[in-house]
Amino acid sequence: MYTGTSQGEIVGLSDRITKDLNGFVREPDSRNVEYTTAPLSCYDRLLCGLVRPRQRLREYLQKIGNYTIIPGSTLSLGDSSQFYRSDPINPYHSYIEDTYGTDVVTASVHINIGINDPELLMQACRLVRVEAPLYLALSASSPFLDGQATGYHSTRWQMFPQTPQQVPFFESHRHFIQWTEEQLHLKTMQNVRHLWTSVRPNGHNRPYNLNRLELRICDLIVDPIALLSVIALLEARILQLMDDPTLDPLGGSQLSPDTLLDLTHHNETEAAKHSLEAQLYHWRDGQKIEATTWIEQMYQIVSPVAKKNGFSCFLSPIKKILRNGNLAQQWLGKYQLSHDIPSIITAEIQTAAQQEKILEDKLCDALLVA
Repeated sequence: MYTGTSQGEIVGLSDRITKDLNGFVREPDSRNVEYTTAPLSCYDRLLCGLVRPRQRLREYLQKIGNYTIIPGSTLSLGDSSQFYRSDPINPYHSYIEDTYGTDVVTASVHINIGINDPELLMQACRLVRVEAPLYLALSASSPFLDGQATGYHSTRWQMFPQTPQQVPFFESHRHFIQWTEEQLHLKTMQNVRHLWTSVRPNGHNRPYNLNRLELRICDLIVDPIALLSVIALLEARILQLMDDPTLDPLGGSQLSPDTLLDLTHHNETEAAKHSLEAQLYHWRDGQKIEATTWIEQMYQIVSPVAKKNGFSCFLSPIKKILRNGNLAQQWLGKYQLSHDIPSIITAEIQTAAQQEKILEDKLCDALLVA
């Protein structure tokens, strides 16, 4: 996420934050900083795991200069013309700056779901990849860049350099290992982390030892309750896949793998531009379907799965996103009335801070007592 002033000016502070606060790591550009939650299976505790570090960061930012956390997934008010290095002597950071520039200076959320069986993990990655545009549609929060409306709901995903350019559906764990080794040899990937796609297998010793699916397509969802609902949708879908192998696109689609790849790329592009209003093509049969309709159908299908596994209450806020729109749609609605992007960002900064404070006071303290 980004740090900066309460007026929405983004300020690079990650070198100071990572030095003074445990649990935060720097990105190549100093204007955003990252933190990771522990691998939790309880949604209540995960909610606190999301909120508590933000509260610690907010307290620290106040002390060093009345700074704050800024919502959104792009440099909404600027400046995308300059790269602010967080670690000038890091050669990988040099490569990223020289190759991609500020196209990578974005904020997002990466959702990890633990899956120990590598073949089931590959199967889940295939399903989630063809449905990743739906999660982007729910999360879009970057309609502005450098003080201008870009015409995209997720400017971040529209400009983010997906690397390598051609990534197949991995048919097996062995296929993933062989493909990764080949990319490293060809230098299309600089290291095992340099796989920037909507979803990827992850683990401590990639590509050999894997233990989780990582969904990378989502814009930053600043509302923790909304974020948990997207996580719940993803988890329920994967649990459904475990009981229904026909959800594997390589066996359950009427389309060829090459056609599926083309369709998925089209859907990601459309979701980046129109989010919940996007006209997509279903991976089952290639039929056109609006993103909102597809998500509503999926919600109805996975609701019994979430209920059976005890987290349906965390899934239900999906309906609020569909009803009220994602953050990008809300911001664009306000923009149509005033064209005052700084005021929109400033108001959202205050809303996010108040929301997190309420959640911590009401929920996290109760969990500690329990």
